[in-house]
Amino acid sequence: MALPANGADGATVKGGREFFELRTYALKPDKQAILDRYFSASLIPALNRLGIKQVGVFYETPPPTTPIAYLLIPYQSLDQMAVINASLADDPDYQKSAAEYLAIPATDPVYDRIESSLLSAFETMPRLETPAKKASLYNLRIYESHNEAASKKKIEMFNKGEIAIFRRTGLTPVLFGEAILGTRIPNLTYLLAFDDETARTEAWNKFRTDPEWIKLKSIPEYEDKRIVSKITNKLLTPAEFSQI
Repeated sequence: MALPANGADGATVKGGREFFELRTYALKPDKQAILDRYFSASLIPALNRLGIKQVGVFYETPPPTTPIAYLLIPYQSLDQMAVINASLADDPDYQKSAAEYLAIPATDPVYDRIESSLLSAFETMPRLETPAKKASLYNLRIYESHNEAASKKKIEMFNKGEIAIFRRTGLTPVLFGEAILGTRIPNLTYLLAFDDETARTEAWNKFRTDPEWIKLKSIPEYEDKRIVSKITNKLLTPAEFSQI
């Protein structure tokens, strides 16, 4: 049974904006195959049955010493997110297909712990945008700010022109979200899609020299040193079964 897309109590963001949950799994050695089986055969099909489409799974490239799995789940409302765990517990197909994963002993865990962030989509990009052709490379970037006002100013900058410049210069956005729960708050997170590393390099070079970008970033209130404290930059490869 599909979950409600809109909550009558106002749980859906104004303007129909989506929420995104971004989970990271710090894997134990040689455990990726187990997690992949769980994602592909159990969790993603169960989420799809609940009306949640376009679930993404990614791994860092090149792989770090401790492999990190990224799971991206889009939600239509907070109501939809709130009932996921109970819905999975009541799903016999999920319980059966996830038996291997759920029975893992404490002495041989698949991962250290799951970290999760909840993002609210930006006003000018209210929904996840899946590339027309599945990309082979994704760029995850997280912008931390020293306080909430600075983070809001960076979000304003994206909404007032930077996202449009991204699109024009080949930096194809998948999502833009403001973190409302999670670690390293305040921050904003975005995900870009590329055909390959050459396309990524060319697009970023084109963006950096774009006249509109040069003009926008020269506005004093938008200077990075005033509103951005740290940028985390990750290159991700989608799992074969990823729906994004």
